[in-house]
Amino acid sequence: MERLMWSIALPGFGQLLNRKYIKGVLLIALEVMINHQSHLNKVIQSSFTGDIAGAIAEADYQWLMFYPCVYMYGIWDAYRDADEEPKPFAFFPFVFAAFFATVGLIYSPYLLGPVWLTLVFCFIGVGVGIFLEKMFSQ
Repeated sequence: MERLMWSIALPGFGQLLNRKYIKGVLLIALEVMINHQSHLNKVIQSSFTGDIAGAIAEADYQWLMFYPCVYMYGIWDAYRDADEEPKPFAFFPFVFAAFFATVGLIYSPYLLGPVWLTLVFCFIGVGVGIFLEKMFSQ
């Protein structure tokens, strides 16, 4: 659980705790590069202060589209490496979260902006993934 939580804070931290140093440094580098190129911190700040139009204008969607997959992969990978007994469909919530978040990001300029719609879709993806994981694990 600790590695999962650190990966939520910053992709790559969980890998460092799992002693997967090359993978951890690579994920941190990708996070920093995508964050910088997409202007993600400014987008988050604008979104949290209610300036959705400003967040949409600031976002570089060509870079931002990479973020959900890198982010969710980092979380899943740290979770998987920390688990002594891997479960066969445990990746479903992470994969569907990444997919749904990316779809949410695509539609975000038209509704709620790049942070809020992406988060809503991400949580829907987690729910779908948990449902499918339970369905396939029976």
